[in-house]
Amino acid sequence: MVTRSRRAFLKIASAAAATLSMSNRVRALAQPSASPVHVWSTWRDRRHAPAEPLAWKPAEQIAADAIVLDPAAKKQDILGFGAAMTDSSCYVLSQLPEAVRQPILYDFFAPGEMALNVCRACIGASDYSRSLYSFDESPQPDPELKNFSIDHDKAYILPVLRAARKLNPELFLFSSPWSPPGWMKPNGSMLGGAMRKLNFEPYARYFQRFLEGYKAEGVAIDAVTVQNETDAEQEGHMPACLWAQEQEMDFASHHLGPTLRKAGMNTKIWILDHNYSLWGRAIDELSDPGVYEYVDGIAWHGYVGEPTAMSRVHDAFPAKNAYWTEGGPDINLPDYETDFTKWTETFNDVLNNWARSITAWNLVLDENGKPNIGPFSCGGVITVENGTYKVTHSGQYWAFAHFSRHVRRGATVFQTNGVAPDGKASSITHAGFVNPDGSHVMVVANRGQERRIQLVLGSNALDVDLPADSVHTLEW
Repeated sequence: MVTRSRRAFLKIASAAAATLSMSNRVRALAQPSASPVHVWSTWRDRRHAPAEPLAWKPAEQIAADAIVLDPAAKKQDILGFGAAMTDSSCYVLSQLPEAVRQPILYDFFAPGEMALNVCRACIGASDYSRSLYSFDESPQPDPELKNFSIDHDKAYILPVLRAARKLNPELFLFSSPWSPPGWMKPNGSMLGGAMRKLNFEPYARYFQRFLEGYKAEGVAIDAVTVQNETDAEQEGHMPACLWAQEQEMDFASHHLGPTLRKAGMNTKIWILDHNYSLWGRAIDELSDPGVYEYVDGIAWHGYVGEPTAMSRVHDAFPAKNAYWTEGGPDINLPDYETDFTKWTETFNDVLNNWARSITAWNLVLDENGKPNIGPFSCGGVITVENGTYKVTHSGQYWAFAHFSRHVRRGATVFQTNGVAPDGKASSITHAGFVNPDGSHVMVVANRGQERRIQLVLGSNALDVDLPADSVHTLEW
């Protein structure tokens, strides 16, 4: 028998009381139907595999560490899930035989499959490109954009984007620049450096020309970010550009926003496109009336800081949206194929902190994480081996499956309340959703040892056994 101190006992008793109080609050609002709870699980050698259905039963006793579901406590609506269709990803796909490429695209984008529907494209070269290029290559300043051309993207990027949107007409595309053309920067290069203010006006027209050019090719872009990673120069090792906070505010509110509006474009503008640690900058920028007027929301990366930063910004500006726009696996790590629990935990945290979408880094790369002109060793959501065309699914792919195959656009995130016993951090993370058709989805990840959890909905409860290092989607 495990002995506990009086203090520990009081903690558990308080947690149970809080859980019962929450259960009573939602009792009349969220009675589950008599239909079975369908389950899909990933652990050991299982990958998003159907498991035995479960059933809600009257709650005779509520565990101190129960997870209470509160669908009445609605949060943000979901835009969707996806990955970056970089120059590298599109090139790898373009080099595959049609009989190999089409099933991959179908699996990623078809509504009955992974149903990815929020993807990222690049405005010019990123670090995951085959070459360094912009849409206005000129040895001299070209403020009239006489040399502007999107011809580079016509070879394989635009065809892949068209194919993806054909499979999923609801595909939302947003685009980000890693650098303006070199002639717009003091160092004259797309590699590192900073933006020059005198080129704000032609750069706004550069965005406009990009959007018009893509639309003419049948690929409308739904949103743009001002700059990928505004606060990272990367020491000149890859396309990058520093933007001072005041510069981004000036450009968004006095140049890009007015230029797109004057052109009659409804393309959304997102700012920051960088780490949680810069949440203070996001609040400062949205505090400016001009920025607030033209900017739809904040694009977030998760490399530095904590996802609770998104909630801080949401609390300050609840009408502005949050989008998680980059994060991907490392091809050189031994758990590239098996880190599904880590990624599900990341996604649960992101979605519980107001993000409307999750977009990973490269959709597809080869077995070496190539092509790549930058310093980072990333991996694709999937890997396609050169020559053999062998497809390897990353752990991130399987994490996505537990969300994108079940959570529909327009779904609402709802509050899920868990209390860890003895005040310890829990190994369990969870997120809940109500789809537009009224169905409920719960994604649960267990990065710890095998255990049983109790879900409470109204006056009913559900016991779920969670193997060690496992992910589960429940739908009813």
